[in-house]
Amino acid sequence: VQLVESGGGLVQPGGSLRLSCATSGFTFNNFAMAWARQASGKGLEWVSTISWQGDTTYSDSVKGRFTISRDDARKTVYLQMNNLKLEDTAVYYCAKSPHVAMVQYNIAWLQGQGTQVTVSS
Repeated sequence: VQLVESGGGLVQPGGSLRLSCATSGFTFNNFAMAWARQASGKGLEWVSTISWQGDTTYSDSVKGRFTISRDDARKTVYLQMNNLKLEDTAVYYCAKSPHVAMVQYNIAWLQGQGTQVTVSS
């Protein structure tokens, strides 16, 4: 199983970025996928989840600003981030549910190597 994130970078407050996570090695359309993030010196924070059916959930800190989506044909999950804030600065990780029926994110989900997002003026 491979999860490869891309799309991070430096952006000003109020700006936008779109993260991508290209996957391989498993039947993508059978599993929920998630994004989590970790700011420097802090613990891992769940951001958003999308079920295999396309149902989405978001943390309160990003609701209304971030949108998670998936393209089953491309085996890719995305995170569109709008109106970015300083506190969104973190390494963002794509994660795969360990079980077909599991949609509740936890630390057991398989993660990629991460992509850095820095929001700074």
